[in-house]
Amino acid sequence: MSTYAHEPTWRTALSGAQILFVAFGATVLVPLLTGLNPSLALLGAGVGTLIFQLCTKRQVPIYLGSSFAFIAPVIYSVQTWGMPATLGALAAASFFYYVAAGLVKWRGVDFIHRLLPPVVIGPVVMVIGLGLAQVAVNMATGKAGEAQVVPYETAIAIAAISLLATMLTAIRAKGLLKLVPILVGVAVGYVASLFAGIVDFGKVSAAAWIALPEFGKPEFNLAAILFMIPVAIAPIVEHVGGILAIGSVAGKDYTESPGLHRTLLGDGLAVNVVGLFGGPPVTTYGEVTGAVMLTKNYNPAIMTWAAGFAILMAFVGKFGALLQTIPLPVMGGIMVLLFGSIAGIGLKTLMDAKVDLASPRNLCIVSVTLVTGIGGLGVHIGSFSLQGISLCGVLAVALNFLLPKSSDAH
Repeated sequence: MSTYAHEPTWRTALSGAQILFVAFGATVLVPLLTGLNPSLALLGAGVGTLIFQLCTKRQVPIYLGSSFAFIAPVIYSVQTWGMPATLGALAAASFFYYVAAGLVKWRGVDFIHRLLPPVVIGPVVMVIGLGLAQVAVNMATGKAGEAQVVPYETAIAIAAISLLATMLTAIRAKGLLKLVPILVGVAVGYVASLFAGIVDFGKVSAAAWIALPEFGKPEFNLAAILFMIPVAIAPIVEHVGGILAIGSVAGKDYTESPGLHRTLLGDGLAVNVVGLFGGPPVTTYGEVTGAVMLTKNYNPAIMTWAAGFAILMAFVGKFGALLQTIPLPVMGGIMVLLFGSIAGIGLKTLMDAKVDLASPRNLCIVSVTLVTGIGGLGVHIGSFSLQGISLCGVLAVALNFLLPKSSDAH
């Protein structure tokens, strides 16, 4: 931690606020789509990040936010078993994290490196970014689900302004501005939105200043738990990819120190605690890794500030409501850059390891992983389903084990 001691507190706090801005849209989108409470999602993201930092001795610059992998399962579970049983099942989904952490502790981190070499991790990290490409494009074109929330022409213009402001700040800015390109993009996009008349302050005036979030009441239903536990495979694969991605960005091997078993344990405990009080499950956030890559600020204390702000915001009704007035296309324009940055990290993983794509074996693994992941292929066996990131992750690992090693040594 001493390498960051010279950094002024206000600058660390400002960087923390920026991280929260980056993660805010996705953090509250999951509860809005699943019927969970957005304030509890913010509280969960904050508390979850602090639990993670406690388990990893505050060494990893990672922020935990609402997991997209659970959206469809939560909607199905609420319809089938009701909200209390779903919350209990979400808390139980942490079981697989503990198993994974135990395996790593038992077999060592080399086991994970053998399981997940660069030829597997590279395309999976690319899918984590590109698999969200449609979300970014929908936001940039003013769409929420199927509904056109902002007129198309206005949305595209606002998204372009936000994206351009972020890119120019990241490339050309000096000093303090260089550290906060995303905040600059949000601010410029917000001002443009005010001129375009697409900012709705209705929620702000209706919200209370201080409001205690309404906590959920979990119940434990075996059928719901058995349905939900396998869903955790996806965020675990995503977690390992996320830890390797942030390690690649920061130039450190976080699987060695503090150790992948600690990061998995921290993520699992966070999922457990957040589920018990009614928030959506949390996972390592790729867009935050994108932001860290853009700003080149790897201080884990930034995430502590982001977590603190998230917890505060959960109790300040008007602040949460004000942030929800940021129009969709503003965040959409910025997400175009961030999700692309994540894909770039995956590509960098392949290049740094000098993965030979002229080798038919490597080409098979990368090709199948990219197409199944980005295409959103799903496999459903009864109530068990694997799709998107989780399926392509499992496929990549399986292909790496099953395909014979190339005989050609060129």
